Amino acid sequence: MNGAAFFLVVNLFIAICFAMAFAVVSTRTRYRIAALWIAAAFAIASLSALCELLVAYGDATKVWAIGAFATLLGGMILLRIGIGELYGSRINFAFAGAFFAAGIVVDLLIYDLPRGTPLQAFLYQAPFALVILSSAVAVLTSTHRLPIDRALGGLLLLTGLHFFAKAGLAVVVGAGQTAKDYIGTNYALVSQSSTAILIVAVGLMLLSVFVLGIMADERSISEQDPLSGLANRRGFDNGVSATIARSPDGSHAFIFCDLDHFKSINDAHGHEAGDQVIRAFGDLLRLSAPVKSVVGRIGGEEFAIFLPGTSMEVAAMFAHALRSGTEEMKIAGLPNSLSVTASFGVAELVPGARTADAMRDADVALYEAKRAGRNCVREAAREVSSLAAAKPHITRVK
Repeated sequence: MNGAAFFLVVNLFIAICFAMAFAVVSTRTRYRIAALWIAAAFAIASLSALCELLVAYGDATKVWAIGAFATLLGGMILLRIGIGELYGSRINFAFAGAFFAAGIVVDLLIYDLPRGTPLQAFLYQAPFALVILSSAVAVLTSTHRLPIDRALGGLLLLTGLHFFAKAGLAVVVGAGQTAKDYIGTNYALVSQSSTAILIVAVGLMLLSVFVLGIMADERSISEQDPLSGLANRRGFDNGVSATIARSPDGSHAFIFCDLDHFKSINDAHGHEAGDQVIRAFGDLLRLSAPVKSVVGRIGGEEFAIFLPGTSMEVAAMFAHALRSGTEEMKIAGLPNSLSVTASFGVAELVPGARTADAMRDADVALYEAKRAGRNCVREAAREVSSLAAAKPHITRVK
């Protein structure tokens, strides 16, 4: 077995391994269909290496040579379909089928042309290049802007262009007089080794995209309250920390809110009605809050809103609007005569103050609202909210 044959065997097993890997990934990702298309792409493309080996060491050379071209082109088209599913750039199946058929016809027409001529070499490689370049365009023009996406797009662009480079190399160094001669040429060694490198690079990059997506989904699930659809306490704290990190010098505000007499709603109307109240109140907060705010359910019937770049006055006005909106909610399972209410506490996070102190102040203001009869808004005392910022540092001298 020469070097080119060795790389054909390597490419076969690499493609099979990636096919199995993407099939497994499809069971965990929200892009299941995309992962299955890509798994099928690697599985079909792996047959190309097998066909190339049969061209060199078997009979019916033309059949296996056309089979090698067809399986590689088919695998690349399936890869384009999978990438389109992943990046929101789907292609028409009828067009894909017509392109595949046209590629086979071209391969049949050029089969008897002298190998290594410009016409034969570029017509053979052009279909592969066009499909992969189409995949690169799908990635680079998508709304996905993470570095891994840009890297994948660049790698696909390089892979597509490399097929044209292979055509040029075939013209310069020759690709054998016949299809059977191909495997013994230096061109075959370069071609198959470069293909092995690019298969591994593209496969690993795509796997990285899926794995990062799965990790992001798992993190989102772990930070989300399933009933209200809002962030849970962990998600709220992380969201607040990330927002403050982006704007550390601004003034921000917290609003803590608590549904009034929630236990009595559960006791009188059942837990399903109580769940409906949680969902409706969560929807009210999510739809009313500004785009860059962080909204969470941090306890049973306790919620919190973080308003970046917001003063105490504006936050208090927003809390009053939420209080009125809560009274107007209509809840399935509750009598129309029953009005759901909530209490609100507002505190400001001034530059230099501790986030934990401002959250504690909002919580204190909330309980002041509940002690005042509920269904009202209370603001934390300014001197309390800014205490951490104003407190001098004292050094004791022994």
